[in-house]
Amino acid sequence: MIEPFHTLISKSLDIPARQVEKTIELLSQGATIPFISRYRKEATGGLDEVQISNINDRLDKLNEIAKRKETILSSIEEQGKLTPELKKRIEESWNSSELEDIYLPYKPKRMTRAEIARKKGLEPLANIILQQKTGDLDQHLPSFLNEEVKDEKEALQGARDIIAEWVNENEEARHTTRNSFERTATITSKVVKGKEEEGAKYRDYFEFSEALNRCTSHRLLALRRGEAEGILRVSISPDADSCIDRLQRHFVKGRNESSQHVSEAVEDSFKRLLKPSIETEYANLSKAKADEEAIRVFAGNLRQLLLAPPLGQKRVLGIDPGYRTGCKLVCLDQQGNLLHNETIYPHPPQNEKNKAAAKVSHLVATYAIDAIAIGNGTAGRETELFITGIRYERKVQVFAVSENGASIYSASKIARDEFPEYDITVRGTVSIARRLMDPLAELVKIDPKSIGVGQYQHDVDQGLLKKSLDQTVESCVNSVGVNVNTASKHLLTYISGLGPALAQNIVDYRAGHGAFKTRQELMKVPRMGEKAFEQSAGFLRIQGGKNPLDNSAVHPESYPVVEAMANDLHCSVEEMIANKTLKKKLKLEKYITGEVGMPTLLDIMEELDKPGRDPRQSIQMFSFDPAVKTIDDLKEGLVLPGIVTNITNFGCFVDIGIKENGLVHISEIADRFVSDPTQVVSIHQHVKVKVLSIDRVRKRVQLSMKGNLV
Repeated sequence: MIEPFHTLISKSLDIPARQVEKTIELLSQGATIPFISRYRKEATGGLDEVQISNINDRLDKLNEIAKRKETILSSIEEQGKLTPELKKRIEESWNSSELEDIYLPYKPKRMTRAEIARKKGLEPLANIILQQKTGDLDQHLPSFLNEEVKDEKEALQGARDIIAEWVNENEEARHTTRNSFERTATITSKVVKGKEEEGAKYRDYFEFSEALNRCTSHRLLALRRGEAEGILRVSISPDADSCIDRLQRHFVKGRNESSQHVSEAVEDSFKRLLKPSIETEYANLSKAKADEEAIRVFAGNLRQLLLAPPLGQKRVLGIDPGYRTGCKLVCLDQQGNLLHNETIYPHPPQNEKNKAAAKVSHLVATYAIDAIAIGNGTAGRETELFITGIRYERKVQVFAVSENGASIYSASKIARDEFPEYDITVRGTVSIARRLMDPLAELVKIDPKSIGVGQYQHDVDQGLLKKSLDQTVESCVNSVGVNVNTASKHLLTYISGLGPALAQNIVDYRAGHGAFKTRQELMKVPRMGEKAFEQSAGFLRIQGGKNPLDNSAVHPESYPVVEAMANDLHCSVEEMIANKTLKKKLKLEKYITGEVGMPTLLDIMEELDKPGRDPRQSIQMFSFDPAVKTIDDLKEGLVLPGIVTNITNFGCFVDIGIKENGLVHISEIADRFVSDPTQVVSIHQHVKVKVLSIDRVRKRVQLSMKGNLV
């Protein structure tokens, strides 16, 4: 009996089969992962986004294997070799490697050495030798000599080639070799002769060897990058002698002349066929595992960056610092609309400090600026010191903002469509200012790979990377929710159930009819069907609308439940939301139905306590050490404030106010053992670090967070 997908997934993920089955059913109906995890907890038994995503990924993989099975069965059937037993084995296998091993003997062959030998009529000789029943082959060899096989040596070589291919196609032999790779494989790299100078950054890998199962993902990706650039030669090898010995014990059955030829064929098969084949398999497997780890770290960093605390709807002056070309300034209103832009020159070579200070002070007063956002790139520290030294007539907060990806955005079609009359410098500065106001709303416009928090993002599987990062963005956008009356098309695109076309239709409808007053009005948007409304409505907020629930994460399908609660309390929904004492009188069990269970009711009550509240934390001010501006200002033992800018699986990078970010190795993150840096630090976290060492030639700084400095 062939097991259904939900049973297979249940076993592999250790999730009850019923929960997996309901999740697959919802996914097949077009429900999104954010919607299922938020509004279908009764059906899935409360599975979270990660579990639902894992089910979805596993389902995709099983569908791929099912398609591959169809191809294999069709191929073998066309050859007339598909027996009931073979068909059963193929249908019951869900392991890709096992499936390919079963298929290998039937796979259409190119012109191999063994195939050439077969065409010369040497397969019967190979059978005689493999049986190892005769120690004297002289009596058999003459009958195999002909115009194509000139002598006995050639006949024996052809027979051994055929045996070597049989060994390679033998499932037990492949399992033995695979097992040897699993236990003993070593990954080795050597520098390509003459590439020492060009590949200096890979010098740690010029003579490198490590057990494959201990090679970390960042090292493996570095090795593969060096290999791709033609700097390194990389190989993966098991304990060859041990593996050959195990294979020979399986195939060599005697001590006669035939056995000797089988022994030679087995060794040849391992070196020429089995090892390269399984090495490729393990190279791909280890690369896939490293990709998965790197993507996991990248997605985690991206999530933290997207969910960074927003300043909110404040009037912001954005600055893109520069020396010779000056500092670009923009003034934005509370909605992020551009009010004014110009350039000042407070730094060398112009040094117009007084003129620049007067201009900034005037702009702050004229546009009632609440906060100043300064890009953290070239001249960032100098500009921050200049700006904080100016006296203002009103209270102004000053923040350093990451510039990563701003130039990508400024040159994009999105930026050109938003600001067709302005050049890329103005667009980039607007992006910096808006990142302070709402990081999530601004960063969704940029390719996640360009945001600057990845690890070898250009070396990993690009399809898997895009899928993971898109899911991360979608998860973040939906966890925060968006104001449907102010959100850009790009932000709306990531809302559950929408996509680019519907997002554009919402923006167009809003432009033609004015602000949405209720969620139900969304049904008037062209192409907004019942399914899209169901999937998206709970994540779209309407501030100041007719129904207070429209500014909450309570789904419209649950409005009758909330209204029933209010009726039982003899008050309006609005009064119930505002009065915590009233809500405490409710007996939630009373409202359980076939569709609405306790998980949904608890979510509703939690949301009624804080309708429309942004789940992100409040933004915090930060200042670097004013005495440290360049790497030359550092000395060992110095303790400095810093901001975590990137996290990898070997540590984290910290901005300490100089051009170069310092590295806190994983062994220096805490006084205890740390296996995963993300368990201790997060993107944008404010930390205290100690300078361990400074390499001024290579521009590298080693830092430590030990000693309870965090």
